[in-house]
Amino acid sequence: MDIRVSVFDDNNALRDSLCYLISGTPGFVIVGSYPDGNQVLEQLQHSETDVVLMDIDMPGLDGISATALIKSHFPDINVMILTSYDDNDKVFDAIQSGATGYLLKKTSPAKILEAITDVNQGGAPMNANIARKVLDFFREKKNIAVNEYDLSLRETEVLSCLVKGDSYKMIADHCFISMGTVCTHICNIYKKLHVNSKSEAVAKAIRERLTNSGI
Repeated sequence: MDIRVSVFDDNNALRDSLCYLISGTPGFVIVGSYPDGNQVLEQLQHSETDVVLMDIDMPGLDGISATALIKSHFPDINVMILTSYDDNDKVFDAIQSGATGYLLKKTSPAKILEAITDVNQGGAPMNANIARKVLDFFREKKNIAVNEYDLSLRETEVLSCLVKGDSYKMIADHCFISMGTVCTHICNIYKKLHVNSKSEAVAKAIRERLTNSGI
């Protein structure tokens, strides 16, 4: 069976080149091509994607946050980061968000195809220098990000409901509060997390383990 691939990258020329490479190679098929991750859940819902190639720096929802959303809703989809960034923070944020591969855009076309096959078969392909950074990270036993946003218990509860996909009405019913109070809590959550939308808040909550939602 062909490996079904979706590509997220705001560089139109590069995205088109990747799609041409992948669709023109036996054993692979492109099922989605997108310039950003702003509608990532809706776009993947019916595409039956096996592997996502995800850029990091995109307008709106960045690739790391988009990866966190994908893994929270579609855990069987493998996300491989394909980016120009090789700094430690980007690498570790991507891995924490659920990425199962991390390649730089300078990787050869043949290696990209090999990596797609590898990640689809359960591997975790990385460029050599990225793999070394990961090993150094574990050798140093660096701590995972902690919640330093001073969320109240009620705000944490509301955020947990958002992560589960609850509507404002469902949150109000669950927490026994009014819709107006739900909106107030959500506004406060956005300010404390330094985000501007529900998708950004949910992605940050998943990435940094800010709730006890089990995700």
